[in-house]
Order: sequence, then structure tokens, then C-alpha cells
Amino acid sequence: MIKIGTRGSKLALWQAHYVADKLKKGGIDSEIVIIETKGDKILDVSIHKIGSKGVFTEEIEEQLAAGKIDIAVHSAKDLQSELPKGFELIAFTEREEVNDVLVGKDKSISLNSKKEFVLGTSSTRRIAMLKHFYPHIKTTPVRGNLQTRIKKMEEGECDALLLAFAGVHRMHYDDLILEKFPLDKSTPAVGQGSVAIEVATSLPQAKKDILRKHLNHTETEYRLLAERAFLKKLQGGCSVPVFALATLKNQDLSITGGVLSLDGKEMLKENLKGSVDKAEELGDQLAGIILKKGGDRMLEEIRRQQNNDIAKSGFDI
Repeated sequence: MIKIGTRGSKLALWQAHYVADKLKKGGIDSEIVIIETKGDKILDVSIHKIGSKGVFTEEIEEQLAAGKIDIAVHSAKDLQSELPKGFELIAFTEREEVNDVLVGKDKSISLNSKKEFVLGTSSTRRIAMLKHFYPHIKTTPVRGNLQTRIKKMEEGECDALLLAFAGVHRMHYDDLILEKFPLDKSTPAVGQGSVAIEVATSLPQAKKDILRKHLNHTETEYRLLAERAFLKKLQGGCSVPVFALATLKNQDLSITGGVLSLDGKEMLKENLKGSVDKAEELGDQLAGIILKKGGDRMLEEIRRQQNNDIAKSGFDI
């Protein structure tokens, strides 16, 4: 019996049941354990003001460490760039389409029209991207699970939402998709579209091997290893406007990544190609190029601005 730890939103539970179904096909029984995290409790404050490290994972990791659950199921994009000591990722499920999408009920809304509208998002990456490519679009912070965000939109807090295709599709809201953001303008968050499996390093190796056999998708793993190495080198998290996307063709891996200033006025973006067996080295190397070209200065300024926001909000990072 494998105990699966997860947050309690409908999307998080979809992910947990998706993993449970994969295990069942391999003849492995499982039980889903719902755990509330800090990120679930505080919904009226932007993530970077709460502190991005472990905001959706800390309480779940406590249960892993205590042996109350065997695995934790996360959206890979919600994971910090470096896990705390004593934890590791052992599998990444097959990746869904990675695009961001415009979601709403007003069919006249379009990214490329000059019509002004208010777009709901709390993602610093998405806000910076909009300021860079679509400066006429206004944004307002909207947090909560997918259903909560859609309800807030329907109540008039915004005209449309900016979300990951994967979550919208998995929750069967495809009919609300107005437009897909092109990848050359909206490179996604690291890991977007995949489910990551986290365990305590103390979990017996035989159990890790069995879980990995039934849950890991090799192509996705290579892509995410490169992206996460890029994120780790930049010391980025879900509250920093850093982006990366790796693609795989035959045994050739290509990764595009970069960073945006919070006001969207400055963007650094580079691409590297290499062998799939050097995935992590490739991500690390790309991050080094970004840092040398001014990314270090940009990230320092981003953190300075965000620390000022945190100090004003009264939350500790």
C-alpha cells in the first residue's frame, strides 16, 4: 500500500488520482492523504509576499519525513528549485501541453486586439511577460484554486484569466480557452505541465525503484532535469519571473530560458543545444550565460524589490 500525500484542491486531487491509477495498473494499491499547506491557507496575499520557499510543500514534506505518507504528488512548476535536505524527486509523469492560455467567457477578448481589458493572474512571470509583450493589458491579482479563480472572474474581479493549459484541460474547462499564448512570447514556468513525485531519501530503494518504474516518463524527465538545473543555478522560485522550456528530439536536447524584470522592460533570453545525457549540465550552463549577460544584476534588483514588499506586508520569507 502506497500512501499518496497531496493538497486538497480539485486539480491536486486529479493529479493524485492520476498517479494512483498508474500504480493500480502496475498492481499497486494506494491511499490518498489530503494535507493543507501554507499556500492553501493564505489566499489574499501574493506568493512572493508570503515567501516562495516551500509555500505549497512544507507541510507535505513534514508528513514524508515522519513516514505518514510514502510519496508526495506536486505540480512540478510549484516546486522550489532546490529541495530541503532529506528529500528527492524520483519521477516526472508525461508532460501535458505547456502553453499558458487566456481563459474567459467574452469571445471578443484577444491578446492582439487593442481593446483594453483586465486579466487576472498572481504570477510574477506572467505579469512581467504581459508588461513586456502586451503593455495595454491591465492585470489584477487573483489567487485560489482554479474553480475559485473562475468564480472571481464571473463575479467581475477581472475580464479573463491567464492560466496553464494543463490545469484548465485537466479540469475540463477547454471551452473557456480564448487563446493560447505563443511559446516565443510566453515561455512557461519550469516544469509546467508535469506531475512530480517527491519522496524522503530514507524511503527504501526497492520501493523507489518500483515507483519510478510505474510513474516516470523518460523524455519528460530529461526535459525537467535541464529546466530545474537552470532554475537552481539562478536560485529562482515560483515568485521570480524566470522561465525555461526544454525540448527533446531524438537524443538532442534544446533549452530556452531567461529572466524578466518585474516591470517587463528588460528581458534576457538564450538557447542552448546539447546531448540528452548532459541535461543538467546544459541547464546549468544556460543559466551561467544568463547570469553573465546581466541576469545577476536583474535578479538582485528583483529580490530587493520583493524583500521591500515582504517587509511592508509583515510576512517573513
